[in-house]
Amino acid sequence: MNKATLPALLIFAAAAAASPAAAEPFEGPYAGVQAGVSHNKIGPVDTEIGTANINRSPDDFTTGIFVGYNFKPAEKIVLSAEGGFNLGFDDTVARTGAGTLASIDPQNSFDIGARAGYLVTDNTLLYVRGSYENMRASFRITDVAGSRYSKESLDGWSIGGGVERAISQRISARVEYRYSDLGGGDAKFERHQALMGIAYHF
Repeated sequence: MNKATLPALLIFAAAAAASPAAAEPFEGPYAGVQAGVSHNKIGPVDTEIGTANINRSPDDFTTGIFVGYNFKPAEKIVLSAEGGFNLGFDDTVARTGAGTLASIDPQNSFDIGARAGYLVTDNTLLYVRGSYENMRASFRITDVAGSRYSKESLDGWSIGGGVERAISQRISARVEYRYSDLGGGDAKFERHQALMGIAYHF
């Protein structure tokens, strides 16, 4: 992961914690935007056009949107259903080996999951999360047989956690870490993400 990411996240979290909130917003529907960095670990991936032997660990930038609904079954407990859609940028990865060129372009992904959180103050939520995740990617393999191209989906799961702070009656800010495993079968695609988000609570 980019070494500059951690200080940026700490500054963001400190600024959010220092901002007073007019009311606790962690009930009902919300929607937001997010951005951050991804560190991917890509191994061999079996595709319809053959095995793409990538074996690279690139970093890239990601951004997206999310929507969800918060429910408070108890005074300090917040449960959430949430879905998101994300895009990657400058994240095509290629490798040449044994006379074969293989590349992968992770184009977009969506996730559907849940959060469980605890209100350490009326305006600060610590939470863990888990979700199903699906990533759409394009593959290209070029060898002695020619050049072949396909678009395929990799699906798996993600876990993580974060802190969210209400900075006004309707607005909250959050920082979050996620680990995703989109391998399955003989494929290897792992992702570590650090994300910052802003949400509007309806």
